[in-house]
Amino acid sequence: MTALSFLLWGVLPYVVLAIFIGGTVWRYRYDRFGWTTRSSQLYESRLLRIGSPMFHFGILVVIIGHVVGLLIPQSWTLALGVSDTAYHIVALSLGLVAGIATLAGIALLIWRRRTVGPVFTATTNNDKTMYLVLVAAILAGLAATGLSAIAELRGTPEVDYRQTVSVWFRSIWVLQPDVSAMSAASTAFKAHVLVGLALFTLFPFTRLVHAFSAPVGYLFRPYIVYRTRDTTEDQSRRPIHRGW
Repeated sequence: MTALSFLLWGVLPYVVLAIFIGGTVWRYRYDRFGWTTRSSQLYESRLLRIGSPMFHFGILVVIIGHVVGLLIPQSWTLALGVSDTAYHIVALSLGLVAGIATLAGIALLIWRRRTVGPVFTATTNNDKTMYLVLVAAILAGLAATGLSAIAELRGTPEVDYRQTVSVWFRSIWVLQPDVSAMSAASTAFKAHVLVGLALFTLFPFTRLVHAFSAPVGYLFRPYIVYRTRDTTEDQSRRPIHRGW
């Protein structure tokens, strides 16, 4: 194990985690009015109606795929009767489809932000940096998935990420980072992890924090009843309600 490997896979994850948690708490306490997506729907909605759902649904599937791939050990899926071949086929298929949908959605949103004058004017340097790192993370993930699929088709599979990246990821949370496991991963997955760490470092300081503000309560709130005003009613009989 080299010193660089130890720094990248044994120290850096905890630095990123500290910045992620500390930055989020700081942002919530001291910048609540900035805790927003700074929606630009009023400026343009046609492209937004296409690109935003495509990106968000795609990224949701990507996140679910990452959770399953990183947190569920290979022995568990085998115990459930899911063979490695079946797992890889499903993971690669869904990963490529979701990744392409996410990339297409973010590309459309960036095109909209660049070509629509008012939207471009409202774009900050912070937004540009966030988009750059986010696109790099998506491209790195697609590259790692694509290279794995090509290796599978050629019959020369690389080291399974569930034996390297996943083992390393789970070891972080028990404070015993398995540096050797991550060092054995392919270059594509190492690049994807590093870009992902950069994205999580920026997360608390960008508009991405709105992911923690999902309107869950909206799903369970009571219905709002709207009634039209009866214009035929005699206004003289209507009681007068005093305001503030």
